[in-house]
Amino acid sequence: MNLGLIGLGKMGNNMRERLRKGGIDVVGYDSNPAVSDVADLAALAAALPAPRIVWVMVPSGAITDSVITELGGVLEDGDLIIDGGNSRFTEDFKHAEQLAPLGISFVDAGVSGGIWGLTNGYGLMVGGKKEDVERAMPIFDVLRPEGPRAEGFVHVGEVGAGHYAKMVHNGIEYALMQAYAEGYELLDAKKEIIKDVTGTFKAWQRGTVVRSWLLELLVKALEEDPEFEDIEGYVDDSGEGRWTIEEAIENAVPVPTISASIFARFVSRQKDSPAMKAVAALRNQFGGHAVKKVD
Repeated sequence: MNLGLIGLGKMGNNMRERLRKGGIDVVGYDSNPAVSDVADLAALAAALPAPRIVWVMVPSGAITDSVITELGGVLEDGDLIIDGGNSRFTEDFKHAEQLAPLGISFVDAGVSGGIWGLTNGYGLMVGGKKEDVERAMPIFDVLRPEGPRAEGFVHVGEVGAGHYAKMVHNGIEYALMQAYAEGYELLDAKKEIIKDVTGTFKAWQRGTVVRSWLLELLVKALEEDPEFEDIEGYVDDSGEGRWTIEEAIENAVPVPTISASIFARFVSRQKDSPAMKAVAALRNQFGGHAVKKVD
């Protein structure tokens, strides 16, 4: 099976490698010629046999808009575009409508797994028509973790549903990280009786109700830098947490925990804090997100 993959950054490059290992013939394009297989999108389209499937893995917003618009000019009737970036679900409606007159199908895929997806596989939340999703299933099957299809993959619903599910997923992720981070700060503050903060979190990894992959990553971060001395407590946000809160307001759904985690990130930009250092370290561990180093 053939696939065009646009965007070969931290996740895209690892996805290309995993797909190739899984038997998918991938032609990759990136604005960085050092990692690109072709010179431009026209060359990418020419290198793929029709009907084509092209996966877009670039930053959401203007860059995604630009890539999809350009693809509309080089692809043909019967081709399929998958947006695997972190686009807002409302953008999916626009892109599907934009491509429909050209005969180009559209699927949105929320992708989770960060820099670890190459070895562990990616969690996939997909929106689109059933026939379009089924057409791309060999690709999804290679990307998702090994095991039953229900583990790590879901066809959530029609166009927009995949990115909506990923948005809520990331809102929950924000809240979980914040809870671990606040627990870290409280343990670290009680130095007169707590002598092994890292060991405490490590013990929680087995047999407790708070065990999780995020907890394992926090332990890894603590083992590398127990006091987070090399990290500033500044934490960025990619937008999905804000969108989750906006949707909660729109649908009158209370999300106080997720809301608090977003506001805590805003606090991190005003004053350095141990909890925010923990969140910054966690984001770096699972997604390779940049951290600000202490001068």
